[in-house]
Amino acid sequence: MNKKIIIGLVGETGSGKDTVANYIQKKYGIELLRFGNPLKKTLRFFTNQVSKEDSNWLYGVLSARFGEDVLHDAVRREIEDSKEEIICVNGLRMPKDENFIRSFENNVIIYITADQKLRWERSVKRAEKSDDEQTFEEFKKFEETAKTEKAIKGIGSRAEFEIDNAGSLEDLLANTDRIIKEIVKR
Repeated sequence: MNKKIIIGLVGETGSGKDTVANYIQKKYGIELLRFGNPLKKTLRFFTNQVSKEDSNWLYGVLSARFGEDVLHDAVRREIEDSKEEIICVNGLRMPKDENFIRSFENNVIIYITADQKLRWERSVKRAEKSDDEQTFEEFKKFEETAKTEKAIKGIGSRAEFEIDNAGSLEDLLANTDRIIKEIVKR
């Protein structure tokens, strides 16, 4: 367990976290986990399109019943059961997510960010979630008020690596390659 490298990805909505996560999974064979996967999987039994609001609600229900660390406990079990040497946990959003990553001896956090308006435009364009069609004003308000969004910049400020994803996809992937090579060297 101590030899495993645990990478945490943090970034605001539309910053490129999923692009980075999927890229390193495909190119480097790094196992990919998310805190939100149990929530999405459960919600998909009831709806075709999962919203952030629904995920927040379900997390509240599960944590009230099973404790605030219910999702961390599930991910820790997955890490412990994995035979992979490098595991990426995508979607850090809360201080306790950062603490979870830091609880592993070999850990690193990568912060992916971009200008708020660019991130909103990307979210609207991808239309993955039911609330991706919101106006820019609604997007800004959500980021200012949602409990799951407030700590992201703080976590990012303590990350070992930061990618400003204001450029092209090629730029994003080149920065990702550089960081993964540096992590593997450690």
